Amino acid sequence: MNTRTDERRPNIVVFFADNLGYGDLGCYGHPVHRTPNIDAMAREGMRFTDFYVTSGVCTPSRASLLTGCYAQRVDMHCSDRGRAVLQPVAQKGLNPDEITVAQVLREQGYATACIGKWHLGDQPQFLPTRHGFDYWFGVPYSEDMYPRTGQDWPELPLVRNEQVVEQPAHMPTITERYTEESIRFIEANRDRPFFLYVPQALPGSVKIPEVGQRFAGRSGNWAYGDCVEELDWSTGEVIRALQWHGLDDNTLVIFLSDNGTPRNHGGSNAPLRHWGYSTWEGGMRVPCVMRWPGTIPAGVECTELATTMDFMPTFARMAGTSEPQDRVIDGHHIMPLMLGEEGVESPYEAFFYYHMEQLHAVRSGRWKLFIPRDDRRNFHADDSATGEGLLFDLERDPGETTNVIDEHPDVVQRLTSLAEEARDDLGDTDREATGRRQAGWVDNPQPMRMR
Repeated sequence: MNTRTDERRPNIVVFFADNLGYGDLGCYGHPVHRTPNIDAMAREGMRFTDFYVTSGVCTPSRASLLTGCYAQRVDMHCSDRGRAVLQPVAQKGLNPDEITVAQVLREQGYATACIGKWHLGDQPQFLPTRHGFDYWFGVPYSEDMYPRTGQDWPELPLVRNEQVVEQPAHMPTITERYTEESIRFIEANRDRPFFLYVPQALPGSVKIPEVGQRFAGRSGNWAYGDCVEELDWSTGEVIRALQWHGLDDNTLVIFLSDNGTPRNHGGSNAPLRHWGYSTWEGGMRVPCVMRWPGTIPAGVECTELATTMDFMPTFARMAGTSEPQDRVIDGHHIMPLMLGEEGVESPYEAFFYYHMEQLHAVRSGRWKLFIPRDDRRNFHADDSATGEGLLFDLERDPGETTNVIDEHPDVVQRLTSLAEEARDDLGDTDREATGRRQAGWVDNPQPMRMR
């Protein structure tokens, strides 16, 4: 915890980029993208090398950040239509009985806002305002979900709280408007603790992303690079607002992505293997930078495994309370890692790589095992689609280039046992989960439209 004598509980700001690759920031080695504000965050704070989301796609990744659980635990690992993410006018959504980190913080007197993309259900009972957020300004799902041949979807709505205020949402100006809304929220709540969750729209899901006019054509990497540089500008503007109001030293700011960048979108997951939407490292290991002047040490690199599920217990304890005690929470309190305490190791004995209901791999320490399975689905891979078992030493081989499964039978046996425990608890295609809670459900969903 913060060892200073501040009476006020710390503010928390989380930027959650959409489909940004592990290697897309200057501080993670990109040779072209100019990201001076996020790079400054890394110099003034901590850069994580082994930080994970729980899925290579949007909906389950976001569910885990907010609930502190694997998406399979809260039944948000696949849609009501058997797809990997929720689509417009979905029957399914995050169960109102689930407790989000926003609810935990609001109960401790925090002002809470979600400014950006939700993607956890577009029916009234599933919206951010029903899940602990005092305020929401954003879109309910991805910007590539709009009416077209074969899809009778409504135009993408822009929503303030629970009212559609623009349809279709004008995406080229969305990052600028999210930035302005974030700054207004900070100004309005500067005298009380706040939690600001900013799930940005960019780089987004479409192959030719829409970027603000002032950034169009500015980068050395086509429209994708323009988007990355606009995200960096947005982050810097919010940090400057914190500094202007004297809140900088009492605010934890986190920048990360919801999954790796997809193939052929212009982004980079280097030096990791493969693309977003997969269970390779390039799909689920993401850039993560944390900055909290005077609390998180400056210029430090954390190589221990941590995940978005850790936000729930960590933020709760920062606010003077704890994560929910009446249900399983899969995340861990990682403040010792964030403080750079000597000798502190990852709290994870194992981390599980799921695609929808199917367990693909498990990591423990330096080792990652892809369990052999002939029915491996949507793997987005070439030489591994056969379903063979694969073992990688991620400490020496983060690019997953060399299969060492024949050299370490003891490691394979141990990780296989951990995988079996997860399959019993969280489920798999051939077995029912014993530890799953049910998602929310609506029998007659209605499209979101301007009234």
